[in-house]
Amino acid sequence: MPDWDSKMKSYEMDMCTGSLWRKILYFSVPLMFSNILQVVFNISDVAVVGKFVGPIALGAVGSTSILVTLSTGILLGLASGVSALTALYIGAKDSQGVKQTVHTAAVVMAFFGLAIMVLGMVFAGGILRLMNTKDELIKDAALYLRIYLLGTPALAMFNLGNGVLSAAGDTRRPLYYLTFAGVVNVALNLVFVIVCNMGVSGVAIASIISQYISAGLVLWLLLRSQESFGLRLDCLGVDKDKMRRILRIGIPSAVQYALFAVANLFVQTSVNSFDHVMVEGNSAAANSDPLVYNMMEAFYMACTSFIAQNLGAGKRDRIKRSFVICLVYSFGLGLVLGVGIYVFRYPFLSLFTNERAVVDAGIRRITVMALSYCVSAFMDCAIAASRGLGKTIVPMLIVTAGSTVFRLLWIWTVFAYFRTIESLYLLYVFSWIITAAAEIFYFVRVFRSGTSLRT
Repeated sequence: MPDWDSKMKSYEMDMCTGSLWRKILYFSVPLMFSNILQVVFNISDVAVVGKFVGPIALGAVGSTSILVTLSTGILLGLASGVSALTALYIGAKDSQGVKQTVHTAAVVMAFFGLAIMVLGMVFAGGILRLMNTKDELIKDAALYLRIYLLGTPALAMFNLGNGVLSAAGDTRRPLYYLTFAGVVNVALNLVFVIVCNMGVSGVAIASIISQYISAGLVLWLLLRSQESFGLRLDCLGVDKDKMRRILRIGIPSAVQYALFAVANLFVQTSVNSFDHVMVEGNSAAANSDPLVYNMMEAFYMACTSFIAQNLGAGKRDRIKRSFVICLVYSFGLGLVLGVGIYVFRYPFLSLFTNERAVVDAGIRRITVMALSYCVSAFMDCAIAASRGLGKTIVPMLIVTAGSTVFRLLWIWTVFAYFRTIESLYLLYVFSWIITAAAEIFYFVRVFRSGTSLRT
C-alpha cells in the first residue's frame, strides 16, 4: 500500500508548525464548502417544494428546520468530541490513543445516530403540534421529518469521518464526497418532485440517499487507510477511558447545539403566532442562517483542531494565536456574508417562493439579521477554543444562561410587549453579545490557569 499511504499523507496537515494565518485558512476553506454543501441538501429541498409544489409545502418543510437542526447539532457536538480527542493524540504522536479513540467513536456515533432516528420518527407529530405548527402544514411536515430522519445514521457516520479526517488536517476529501452527493441530491429533488410528483416525500428521500452516499464514501476512505486513524472492523469496540473522554467533550457540546435548537423552538412557536404568510416568509429567509453559520463554522472547527493539536504538542503560544486568528477570520466572513445576503435579498428569497407577499415577509427577517451574524463569531469561537482545551461543561452552562434563558425572558417580556416580528428577531444579537462576553472570559481564564484535556 505505499502509493495509497503517500496519497493519504498528502492530504494531512501538521498544525503545530508553520504560518497559522495560512494554515488555518487552507484548513478552513474546504470545510466551508463542505459545510455549505450540507446546507445545500436542505436548501434545495426548500427551494424545490417552494417553486414546484407551493407555499403550503414550503411552510411544512420550513416548520421542521428547527428539529432537523436539533438532530444534526447533537451529532455535530458528539463529532467535535471525537475530533478534539483525535487531534490531541495526533499532536502528541500517540498512535495507540488515536486508534482507540476512532474505533470507540464509531460505535458511539452509530448508537446515537440510530437513537435519534427512532425517537424522532416516533415523536415527530407530537413535537410539531407542541410547536403550534399550523393545521394546514402539519401533515406534510410530519411526513417530511419522518422520512428525513431515516438518514440520521448516515449523517452520524459522515460526521464521524469528517471529524477524524479534520483532526488529521484532511478537509479536502470530505468536500469532494459532499460535492458528488450534493449533485445527486439536487438532481433527485428535481426528478422526484417534477417528474414523479412525489411532493415533500420526494425531497426527503433525495436527501437521505445523498446522505448515505457521502457517509459510504468517507467510511470507505477510513477503511482503506493504513494510518493510525484508519478503521478496522475487527477492532471496533468501546474503550471505556476513550468513551468517557469523548463524551466529556461531546455531550456538553451536543447539549449546546440542542439548547440553541430548543431556544429556537420557542422562537419558531412565537413566529407561528403570526399568519401563515409571515410563517412562510420566515421559513424562506431562515435559509440564510445555516448558509452563514455553517461557513463560519469552518473556522470554529479549525479553532478546535489547531488548539487541540498544539495542546498535545505543548505549544501554548500557538494556542492563543489560533484563537485570535480564527476569531478574525470568522467575524470578517460573517460580516461579508450578512451584507451580501442583504444586498441580494430579493433574488435570494425568490429562490424559495413566487409569492411577493412571502418575499416581503422574509425581507423583514433578513433586514434584522444581516448585520447580526458577525456578532455570533465572538461567542462561537470562544466555545470552540474551550472545546479544544477539553472544556465544555462551563461553556454549556453559559450558553444555557445567555442563549436559552435570556431568549425565553426576551420572548416573555420584550416581544410580549411590542408583539412585532422585528422585536422577536432582535433577541438573537442581544443574546450573542452577553453570551460572548462570558465565554471569552472563561476561555482566557482556563488558558491562563493551564488546566486542560491533557489532565
